[in-house]
Amino acid sequence: MEPLTTSYPLKYSVPKARVCAVFLSMVLCTTILCLLQLRFLKPKIKDFYSFEVKDSRGRIISLEKYRGKATLVVNVASYCQHTDKNYIALQELHREFGPSHFTVLAFPCNQFGESEPSSSQEIESFAKGNYGVTFPVFHKIKILGSEADPAFKFLIDSSKKEPRWNFWKYLVSPEGKVVKFWRPEEPIESIKPEVTSLIRQIIMKKREDL
Repeated sequence: MEPLTTSYPLKYSVPKARVCAVFLSMVLCTTILCLLQLRFLKPKIKDFYSFEVKDSRGRIISLEKYRGKATLVVNVASYCQHTDKNYIALQELHREFGPSHFTVLAFPCNQFGESEPSSSQEIESFAKGNYGVTFPVFHKIKILGSEADPAFKFLIDSSKKEPRWNFWKYLVSPEGKVVKFWRPEEPIESIKPEVTSLIRQIIMKKREDL
C-alpha cells in the first residue's frame, strides 16, 4: 500500500529586488511628506517684530509688542567717542516722539573697539544714571559674524548695510520693515523728518480705522 502524500500549494515568493523597491519607495514618500510639513508648518520670519530678544536681565521679550510704532534700533556702547552725543540725542528723540507712536530700542555690543565691556544690567544702569534714558536697553549681543543676534541680522540683511562702529541706527516701520539707516556721526536733525513722516502715517491710519 502506497503511503498517503499530502500536497501543499507552493508559497508565492516575491523577488528581493521588488521588496527593496517597495521599501525605498515608502522611505522616499515619508521623507517628502516630512519635508512638506516642515516647509508649511515652520513659522516664517517676515519682519523685525517677528523676533524675540532678551532684556537686560536675560528675560525673553517678543518684539511684537512694538509693532505699530516707528522704531529706531541702535547698537550702543558706554565707552565710545560717540556715547555722550548719541545717548543725549536718542533720549531727546524718545522724549519728543514717544512712547505712543515711537520708541528707541538700544542693543549694547562690545564688538567695536571693546567699548562695551560691562554686563547688561550695568550697561542699563549706566545709561539711565548718566543720561536719564527711558527707552529699553536690551541684553548685550553680537551683531557681526556667525553669532550675530537674529533680530539685528535681519536689519543688516534688509538694509544691506553692516555697522562699522557703535551707534548705527536703523529706522523700522510700524510693519517691521527697515526704512532707513544712519551712521553714528550723522546729526539728530537728519533723523527727525523721517520719524515725523512715519508717525504721521501711523496717526492717519488710526483715524481711517475709526
